[in-house]
Amino acid sequence: MSFMSGNTTRFGVAVASQDWENVARVASTIIVFCFGAFLGTLLAALFGRWRLAALLIIEAALLGLGLLMPWGSYAYPLHAYPIVLALGLQNAILQDEGGRSLALTYVTGAVVRFGTGLANLMLGTVASSFWIQAPLWAGLSSGAVLGGILQIRYGESAFLFPAALAALLALVALVLTLAKPGSPLVAGISPAPDAAPHAKPVARHVSA
Repeated sequence: MSFMSGNTTRFGVAVASQDWENVARVASTIIVFCFGAFLGTLLAALFGRWRLAALLIIEAALLGLGLLMPWGSYAYPLHAYPIVLALGLQNAILQDEGGRSLALTYVTGAVVRFGTGLANLMLGTVASSFWIQAPLWAGLSSGAVLGGILQIRYGESAFLFPAALAALLALVALVLTLAKPGSPLVAGISPAPDAAPHAKPVARHVSA
Protein backbone atom coordinates (compact mmCIF):
# COMPACT_ATOMS: atom_id res chain seq x y z
CA MET A 1 0.00 0.00 0.00
CA SER A 2 2.92 2.39 0.43
CA PHE A 3 5.88 0.91 -1.47
CA MET A 4 5.42 2.24 -4.99
CA SER A 5 8.85 1.01 -6.13
CA GLY A 6 7.72 -2.58 -5.55
CA ASN A 7 4.34 -1.87 -7.10
CA THR A 8 6.00 -0.42 -10.19
CA THR A 9 8.07 -3.61 -10.52
CA ARG A 10 4.91 -5.69 -10.10
CA PHE A 11 3.21 -3.52 -12.72
CA GLY A 12 5.99 -4.23 -15.21
CA VAL A 13 5.86 -7.97 -14.54
CA ALA A 14 2.06 -7.97 -14.87
CA VAL A 15 2.22 -6.15 -18.22
CA ALA A 16 4.90 -8.51 -19.51
CA SER A 17 2.78 -11.48 -18.41
CA GLN A 18 -0.39 -9.92 -19.86
CA ASP A 19 -2.05 -10.30 -16.47
CA TRP A 20 -4.45 -7.43 -17.04
CA GLU A 21 -6.38 -7.92 -13.81
CA ASN A 22 -3.18 -7.48 -11.82
CA VAL A 23 -2.18 -4.55 -14.06
CA ALA A 24 -5.41 -2.78 -13.10
CA ARG A 25 -4.91 -3.60 -9.42
CA VAL A 26 -1.35 -2.28 -9.21
CA ALA A 27 -1.82 0.67 -11.59
CA SER A 28 -4.88 1.93 -9.72
CA THR A 29 -2.97 1.68 -6.43
CA ILE A 30 -0.08 3.75 -7.83
CA ILE A 31 -2.50 6.37 -9.22
CA VAL A 32 -4.36 6.71 -5.90
CA PHE A 33 -1.08 6.99 -3.97
CA CYS A 34 0.21 9.66 -6.36
CA PHE A 35 -3.08 11.55 -6.04
CA GLY A 36 -2.67 11.38 -2.25
CA ALA A 37 0.74 13.05 -2.48
CA PHE A 38 -0.73 15.64 -4.88
CA LEU A 39 -3.69 16.33 -2.59
CA GLY A 40 -1.51 16.41 0.53
CA THR A 41 0.75 19.07 -0.97
CA LEU A 42 -2.22 21.25 -1.94
CA LEU A 43 -3.72 20.85 1.52
CA ALA A 44 -0.38 21.66 3.14
CA ALA A 45 -0.34 24.93 1.20
CA LEU A 46 -3.98 25.59 2.08
CA PHE A 47 -3.67 25.00 5.83
CA GLY A 48 -0.26 26.65 6.23
CA ARG A 49 1.00 26.38 9.80
CA TRP A 50 -1.99 24.18 10.69
CA ARG A 51 -1.07 21.56 8.10
CA LEU A 52 0.46 19.06 10.53
CA ALA A 53 -2.70 18.76 12.62
CA ALA A 54 -5.05 19.01 9.63
CA LEU A 55 -3.33 16.35 7.53
CA LEU A 56 -3.08 13.97 10.49
CA ILE A 57 -6.82 14.33 11.13
CA ILE A 58 -7.58 13.62 7.46
CA GLU A 59 -5.22 10.65 7.51
CA ALA A 60 -6.93 9.21 10.61
CA ALA A 61 -10.33 9.57 8.93
CA LEU A 62 -9.14 7.87 5.73
CA LEU A 63 -7.61 4.96 7.63
CA GLY A 64 -10.89 4.43 9.43
CA LEU A 65 -12.89 4.83 6.21
CA GLY A 66 -11.06 1.87 4.69
CA LEU A 67 -12.85 -0.42 7.14
CA LEU A 68 -16.26 0.86 6.02
CA MET A 69 -15.70 0.67 2.26
CA PRO A 70 -16.94 -2.32 0.22
CA TRP A 71 -14.18 -4.69 -0.76
CA GLY A 72 -14.65 -4.29 -4.49
CA SER A 73 -12.94 -6.71 -6.86
CA TYR A 74 -9.42 -8.08 -7.09
CA ALA A 75 -8.63 -5.66 -9.92
CA TYR A 76 -10.13 -2.70 -8.05
CA PRO A 77 -9.85 -3.21 -4.26
CA LEU A 78 -12.07 -0.32 -3.17
CA HIS A 79 -11.49 -0.87 0.56
CA ALA A 80 -7.75 -0.32 0.09
CA TYR A 81 -8.01 2.99 -1.76
CA PRO A 82 -8.73 5.26 1.25
CA ILE A 83 -5.73 3.75 3.05
CA VAL A 84 -3.48 4.14 0.01
CA LEU A 85 -4.71 7.72 -0.34
CA ALA A 86 -3.87 8.37 3.33
CA LEU A 87 -0.36 6.97 2.89
CA GLY A 88 0.26 9.13 -0.18
CA LEU A 89 -1.06 12.19 1.63
CA GLN A 90 1.15 11.41 4.62
CA ASN A 91 4.28 12.23 2.64
CA ALA A 92 3.32 15.92 2.66
CA ILE A 93 3.03 16.06 6.45
CA LEU A 94 6.68 16.49 7.45
CA GLN A 95 9.53 18.25 5.69
CA ASP A 96 13.08 19.33 6.40
CA GLU A 97 14.34 22.89 6.76
CA GLY A 98 14.63 23.21 2.98
CA GLY A 99 10.97 22.38 2.40
CA ARG A 100 11.71 18.87 1.09
CA SER A 101 9.31 16.09 2.06
CA LEU A 102 10.65 13.54 4.52
CA ALA A 103 10.30 9.90 3.48
CA LEU A 104 7.50 8.66 5.73
CA THR A 105 6.14 5.68 3.80
CA TYR A 106 9.20 4.30 2.00
CA VAL A 107 12.48 3.24 3.51
CA THR A 108 14.76 3.70 0.48
CA GLY A 109 14.74 7.50 0.75
CA ALA A 110 15.57 7.40 4.45
CA VAL A 111 18.43 4.92 3.96
CA VAL A 112 19.90 6.85 1.01
CA ARG A 113 19.71 10.18 2.85
CA PHE A 114 21.28 8.60 5.93
CA GLY A 115 24.18 7.29 3.83
CA THR A 116 24.73 10.58 2.01
CA GLY A 117 24.31 12.39 5.32
CA LEU A 118 27.14 10.35 6.85
CA ALA A 119 29.40 11.41 3.98
CA ASN A 120 28.39 15.06 4.41
CA LEU A 121 28.97 14.70 8.15
CA MET A 122 32.59 13.75 7.41
CA LEU A 123 32.84 16.67 4.97
CA GLY A 124 31.42 19.08 7.54
CA THR A 125 28.43 19.98 5.36
CA VAL A 126 25.69 17.83 6.90
CA ALA A 127 22.13 19.22 6.95
CA SER A 128 20.27 19.25 10.24
CA SER A 129 17.60 16.97 8.74
CA PHE A 130 20.23 14.19 8.61
CA TRP A 131 19.55 13.26 12.22
CA ILE A 132 15.93 12.33 11.53
CA GLN A 133 16.73 9.66 8.91
CA ALA A 134 17.74 6.83 11.27
CA PRO A 135 14.67 7.34 13.52
CA LEU A 136 12.47 7.33 10.39
CA TRP A 137 13.87 3.96 9.36
CA ALA A 138 13.51 2.62 12.90
CA GLY A 139 9.94 3.90 13.10
CA LEU A 140 8.93 2.33 9.79
CA SER A 141 10.59 -0.99 10.71
CA SER A 142 9.05 -1.18 14.17
CA GLY A 143 5.68 -0.14 12.68
CA ALA A 144 5.92 -3.03 10.21
CA VAL A 145 6.54 -5.49 13.04
CA LEU A 146 3.76 -4.07 15.20
CA GLY A 147 1.39 -3.87 12.24
CA GLY A 148 2.06 -7.51 11.40
CA ILE A 149 1.34 -8.59 14.97
CA LEU A 150 -1.89 -6.57 15.09
CA GLN A 151 -3.01 -7.89 11.70
CA ILE A 152 -2.45 -11.49 12.78
CA ARG A 153 -4.49 -10.92 15.93
CA TYR A 154 -7.23 -8.53 14.76
CA GLY A 155 -7.32 -8.83 10.97
CA GLU A 156 -8.62 -5.79 9.08
CA SER A 157 -9.60 -4.12 12.36
CA ALA A 158 -5.88 -3.55 12.99
CA PHE A 159 -6.23 -0.36 10.90
CA LEU A 160 -8.06 1.19 13.84
CA PHE A 161 -4.74 1.34 15.72
CA PRO A 162 -2.89 3.64 13.24
CA ALA A 163 -6.10 5.63 12.79
CA ALA A 164 -6.31 6.25 16.53
CA LEU A 165 -2.59 7.01 16.71
CA ALA A 166 -2.87 9.54 13.86
CA ALA A 167 -5.81 11.20 15.63
CA LEU A 168 -3.81 11.39 18.87
CA LEU A 169 -0.82 12.90 17.06
CA ALA A 170 -3.18 15.39 15.39
CA LEU A 171 -4.34 16.50 18.83
CA VAL A 172 -0.72 16.88 19.99
CA ALA A 173 0.13 18.85 16.83
CA LEU A 174 -2.88 21.09 17.36
CA VAL A 175 -1.82 21.86 20.94
CA LEU A 176 1.78 22.54 19.83
CA THR A 177 0.61 24.78 16.99
CA LEU A 178 -1.48 26.85 19.41
CA ALA A 179 1.20 26.92 22.12
CA LYS A 180 4.22 27.48 19.86
CA PRO A 181 3.14 29.25 16.65
CA GLY A 182 5.92 29.27 14.07
CA SER A 183 7.91 26.64 15.95
CA PRO A 184 9.92 24.11 13.88
CA LEU A 185 8.38 21.45 16.15
CA VAL A 186 5.23 21.86 14.08
CA ALA A 187 4.71 23.23 10.58
CA GLY A 188 6.58 26.48 11.11
CA ILE A 189 6.59 28.87 8.16
CA SER A 190 8.35 26.72 5.56
CA PRO A 191 7.13 26.47 1.94
CA ALA A 192 4.75 23.80 0.71
CA PRO A 193 6.51 20.40 0.52
CA ASP A 194 9.10 20.08 -2.28
CA ALA A 195 8.51 23.64 -3.51
CA ALA A 196 11.30 25.62 -5.16
CA PRO A 197 13.82 27.12 -2.68
CA HIS A 198 12.56 30.64 -3.45
CA ALA A 199 8.90 29.76 -2.75
CA LYS A 200 7.24 31.91 -0.13
CA PRO A 201 6.28 30.32 3.20
CA VAL A 202 2.67 29.21 2.91
CA ALA A 203 1.83 29.99 6.55
CA ARG A 204 2.05 33.74 5.84
CA HIS A 205 -0.62 33.50 3.15
CA VAL A 206 -3.02 31.61 5.41
CA SER A 207 -2.52 33.63 8.58
CA ALA A 208 -2.82 36.99 6.84
